Amino acid sequence: MKNSVYWLLFVCYCLLTACTAETHVKKGDQFYAIGEYYDAAAEYKKAYSRTQTKEKQKRGQRAWKMSECYRRINYTAKAIGGYQNAIRYGYPDSMAYLYLGQLQQKNGDYKSAIKSYNTFLEVSPGDTLALNGLTGCKSAPKWKEEFSLYSVKKEPILTSRRSDFCPALLGDDSDMLYFSSTRNDAKGNEISGITGTKSADIFFSRKDDKGKWEQPEPAEGELNSEYEEGACCFSPDGKTMYLTVCTFDSDYPRFAQIYTSTRSDASWSKPQLLEISKDTLSSYAHPAISPDGMWLYFTSDMPGGQGGFDIWRIALTDHGLGGVENAGYPINTPGDEMFPVFRPNGDLYFSSNGHVGMGGLDIIKAKCDSLGVWTLENLKYPMNSSGDDFGMTFEGLHNRGYFCTNRGDARGWDHIMRFEHPEVIQTVKGWVYEKDGYELPEGLVYMVGDDGTYLKISVRGDGSFEHEVKPKVNYVFLGTCKGYLNHKEELSVDTSSVSKEYTLQFPLASINNPVLIRNVFYEFDSAELTESSTMALDSLVDLLNENPNVTIELAAHCDFRGADEYNEKLSQRRAESVVNYLVAHGIDTLRLTPVGYGEKRPKTVTRKIAATYDFLHEGETLTEDFILALEDEEKQEICHALNRRTEFKVLRTTFRLFEPELQKVTKEEPEEKAPEAPHEEEKAETPEEQQAPKEPEEAKEQDS
Repeated sequence: MKNSVYWLLFVCYCLLTACTAETHVKKGDQFYAIGEYYDAAAEYKKAYSRTQTKEKQKRGQRAWKMSECYRRINYTAKAIGGYQNAIRYGYPDSMAYLYLGQLQQKNGDYKSAIKSYNTFLEVSPGDTLALNGLTGCKSAPKWKEEFSLYSVKKEPILTSRRSDFCPALLGDDSDMLYFSSTRNDAKGNEISGITGTKSADIFFSRKDDKGKWEQPEPAEGELNSEYEEGACCFSPDGKTMYLTVCTFDSDYPRFAQIYTSTRSDASWSKPQLLEISKDTLSSYAHPAISPDGMWLYFTSDMPGGQGGFDIWRIALTDHGLGGVENAGYPINTPGDEMFPVFRPNGDLYFSSNGHVGMGGLDIIKAKCDSLGVWTLENLKYPMNSSGDDFGMTFEGLHNRGYFCTNRGDARGWDHIMRFEHPEVIQTVKGWVYEKDGYELPEGLVYMVGDDGTYLKISVRGDGSFEHEVKPKVNYVFLGTCKGYLNHKEELSVDTSSVSKEYTLQFPLASINNPVLIRNVFYEFDSAELTESSTMALDSLVDLLNENPNVTIELAAHCDFRGADEYNEKLSQRRAESVVNYLVAHGIDTLRLTPVGYGEKRPKTVTRKIAATYDFLHEGETLTEDFILALEDEEKQEICHALNRRTEFKVLRTTFRLFEPELQKVTKEEPEEKAPEAPHEEEKAETPEEQQAPKEPEEAKEQDS
């Protein structure tokens, strides 16, 4: 009787345990279906522990499901144990050996990984991922011993007790850093069922006066939400952010998508979905904008790829998005290619677990030649490790910046590190600004080299630009801006064995407003030019040669002291002296109109003058009454000096522009009167359109 009771209790316990295990499996399957791998792993683990040892098939299945979840959330050690149990209990899927080998390699256990890869290759001979993994296991120890110019170090101020990943530098001086983090300061109190941590937000840090990073804070504005905000990048002008957002739903799976946000000062707007495709069952993540601003590169598992996650691209046009293209071979593999990023020189960097590497995600450099052929290079140790290494960002044109890695972190959490690779780099830095004024952020610089280079470079907000130049190449730079005359500079790059920065200035003369000619001096009470005026007038000669279709009025002005008639005659002679100098240096006299205004047109204070002299305000006119009202004689003398000036003003931009067409019409139809030249405002090209270098047929444009 007692034995019967014990037997009945045992049967009930077994049935109850079995029911409990099945319940946990069902819950785990539900979490897994919507991508909540952390919660799913917890349920599968409970089911596994409640499954009897003799039920080998079920234990194998549950160990497999548990390890699949751990693999996806970077719990490497637990995933290894799970796959080993799945194999021990006879789980039939041979992929267990491939995943086990990849995780052992990621854990730095190369000997065990080699055994797992070889076992898998017995079943699937010729498998690319296994062969590359095998090669990587044999190469990694050698790479660690090789000398490298790369140096890496941690950035403590950017490191938290959770994951910090995907840094992205912004600012003309790379003095702003954005990155994603699951640190405690992230929004909300919920723990993500996907990762087991708080949902990631985008954080921001700025360099202080000493060049040190300040304590990171959540990005300002409406950028962050209760969802996951991940890897981000910026448009070339820094005004638009492209970011990865992962929403979630308790009933349906949600996939990563790319959103955009715009900046107003330091504040970012609420992200808006960038619909790349109508496909709602694929992920779109890790955006990267090409240096010319014409392409958006991203990561996706959409159909039509090489396998796993691939790198794709889509054109960014004035009319919206173009068609989606796969980056193809040799970039993509049957494994995962993720986290693309561009160096400003056009080199593409991405991370992959499908190419030969040290383990996990390795950073790969891809360089494209003139024929469109990609050459790949593994950055090796110390940039790569047995863990995941990804998410680079560069400080301007230099081969230094930041990346993230989970090397050495048993929890699989990512941390930001600084890297640097010394190299000889020749650069040109220039500024486009209004002559005798401020920066022109709408400026455009044409860069043409005798090696076939043809680029269009958009300037930054401060009117500056920076670009790499090549040794032994001769360049012509043309600074342009709508409403201004062009300015040309030439540069010959030497063969220096050290890094060097060339500096160019592009002061553009306004078409609509009078332009001051600085440093033009006359002998006292005379119209004779002094020798010190030569440099300024030679620059004016160059300007007129660079803009051959422009005619100008050359105006000389006096202060109000002296007789009106005398001042007018003196200023007229002075204007004529300048014109004579220009004609003597090759400028057509028909392009020049000398006018002496005497004291009739006193100077109007510009923004720059007001910034120079605190007693003057923009828009004020330095009339006789205004000057005499100033009690300080020194201030009066400053105003007199400002009134005594030589200026030019653009009259036309179509000088002899239509003569070839008129001559052609006259020759073909001599009996008819040649048509008049069109009105300037109707058909005339702007100076930048007239003089902009014509792009070679096969040359590639690039907006930097």
